[in-house]
Amino acid sequence: MSGTRPQGPGLLSDPRLLAVGAAGFAAAAAALWALRGLPLGAALFWLSPFPLFAAGLGFGPGVAAAAVALAVALLWTLSGFAAALAFLALFGAPAALLLAAGLRGAGGAFQPALPLALLGLWPVAVLLLAVLFLAGGEGLQATMRAMLETTLGRAGFAVPEPVLSQVVRVKAAAIGFLSAVALLGNGFAARRALLRWGVAVPPLPDPSAVRLPGWYPLLPALATGAFLAVPAEADAAPVSALLLLLVPLLVMGVAGVHARAKGRAGRVPMLALFYVLLALFLQVMGPALVGLGLYDQFRRRAPAPPSV
Repeated sequence: MSGTRPQGPGLLSDPRLLAVGAAGFAAAAAALWALRGLPLGAALFWLSPFPLFAAGLGFGPGVAAAAVALAVALLWTLSGFAAALAFLALFGAPAALLLAAGLRGAGGAFQPALPLALLGLWPVAVLLLAVLFLAGGEGLQATMRAMLETTLGRAGFAVPEPVLSQVVRVKAAAIGFLSAVALLGNGFAARRALLRWGVAVPPLPDPSAVRLPGWYPLLPALATGAFLAVPAEADAAPVSALLLLLVPLLVMGVAGVHARAKGRAGRVPMLALFYVLLALFLQVMGPALVGLGLYDQFRRRAPAPPSV
């Protein structure tokens, strides 16, 4: 008779730990692929939050936070502090915060109000930290200009100075906006993938019920005042903060379009055309969607039907 003892379930049999490892390694691999300049690296970089959202929606926000920590540790070890910090600021920390804020309720449904606000609050917080680190708004503008000139120089583009100055003013906002779009897209894609794989995920609210916290619309108003009070040569930070704080209202406007298209014939082609127009004419449609978001934020909701 053999003297071996039966082994109980080990750490590797815990699905939560497996999810942490898989999501952390996948997110770090996608970011490293981009940082090494490999083919399709840019696309993989913007897809790196996907495994974090999949782990968090499937196993809870704590699993997502642990996966973020693992991915950041791998990036720090293999590619340095700057790469790890960039990933943490753009995708890692906001993904974990969005999941923690949305899944905090006891009912099991995803609560969108605070996560929606975080799409504006988190990039503004990162922007303010950058301003402090770079010793003011002029330091931020100089850094943005240097980054843009380096990128354009490598690509061989020559941009007139007036155009370059305008782009520098909104470059930080553009980075934050793309990060928010990537977070939203990866979150919805991860949810759809989990549903196809038969994994239970928290239900989403009806688009018509999406609202920001009541205090949030005050923040863009304050940012507008700060923008008007700052000289034009150092207004990159206030301009970017204002634009970033409008992103949640724009998302609310998009949710309002979905709510109004619900139940209509031809809903899918209508929404497809809407997104094509949004991508092509963002400067025109963006303000209109922000206005729609503000309207939906303050309009009275329809009374609930009486219970029987």
